[in-house]
Amino acid sequence: METIHTADAVRVTWDSDPVKGGAVAVGRDRIGAVGKLDDVREAFPRARVRRWPGTLGPARVHEGPLPDAPSPRERVHEVLKLGAVAVLEEYVDSPELRSAAERNDVVVLPSARRTAAIVPTGRADLAVFDEAGECVATVCAGRLVHRRR
Repeated sequence: METIHTADAVRVTWDSDPVKGGAVAVGRDRIGAVGKLDDVREAFPRARVRRWPGTLGPARVHEGPLPDAPSPRERVHEVLKLGAVAVLEEYVDSPELRSAAERNDVVVLPSARRTAAIVPTGRADLAVFDEAGECVATVCAGRLVHRRR
């Protein structure tokens, strides 16, 4: 079943102009459509709609050491809570941490060179941030993995 994510504003890339009334349709782990909410709802009439406060855009790459936490799984979850769904290979320094990243569909990148964008058929990696820059929600490979409410 598809889910439509909508927010106060939607950015296809973080440096693009925000679209008021925008939405992203997600089916499984892929983006089905990006556009105005009414158009996306028309294309996916049975989809569940999730409304978020703030700005929705592509999920981020965590470019430093993973936050401290008691277990590798919790370290990965701390990254997801920051709106990131990718980490740099140099900071995934143990088999346990790599395994935790893989189990959570977190991408391990050899470098930070990744152009994050919301595009149809692309992997559904999204993040929503409030006006203060705090992560409200993270969608990793189509799954809602973090929400702050």
